[in-house]
Amino acid sequence: MAIKVDLDLCTGCGLCAQVCPDVFEMGDDGYSHVKSGADESLPCVDEAIDQCPVGAITKE
Repeated sequence: MAIKVDLDLCTGCGLCAQVCPDVFEMGDDGYSHVKSGADESLPCVDEAIDQCPVGAITKE
């Protein structure tokens, strides 16, 4: 399983980083990114996916 943030959809609101800071971080570009080496199986990932207002986060 891999978590992806679609940067074409991401608005940079930061909700995912607030909900799941162990996995998501806001980059210098103002958009959300999955942290390198993050535990993508954490339960907060699903919450971040649900909270994203534009559906930019997916599991592949």
